[in-house]
Amino acid sequence: MSMLQEFKAFAMRGNVVDMAVGIIVGAAFGKIVSSFVEDVIMPPIGFLIGGVDFAALAITLQSAAGEVPAVTLNYGKFVQTVFDFTIVAFAIFIAIKAMNALKKQNEAPAEPPPPSKEELLLTEIRDLIKERR
Repeated sequence: MSMLQEFKAFAMRGNVVDMAVGIIVGAAFGKIVSSFVEDVIMPPIGFLIGGVDFAALAITLQSAAGEVPAVTLNYGKFVQTVFDFTIVAFAIFIAIKAMNALKKQNEAPAEPPPPSKEELLLTEIRDLIKERR
């Protein structure tokens, strides 16, 4: 089998295609959530704590000197990323929880297993005792 045929067989397997679709949808979902956090969630939080823009929060480690830019520790961007991650993780949790609930609804309830030989024998004994009384 040639390398091209092997690659085609690999790429056309269901798992690879499903994974590719998941990655593309996940990347788009990540952009949506990032925009939601940056444009909807963070401005009110910044307003509530005194008009702070989280992306602009930084500590200057070394001031700019001539053409050399300042060295800064941009902890505001880190805070923004932590918020992004938290909201993405929560959204994924809710989505998986909803999918699991739908899966449970679609599953037919399993029939209980038939009684064992011991249970049948005990049932017979119980019925015989009831008849004697």
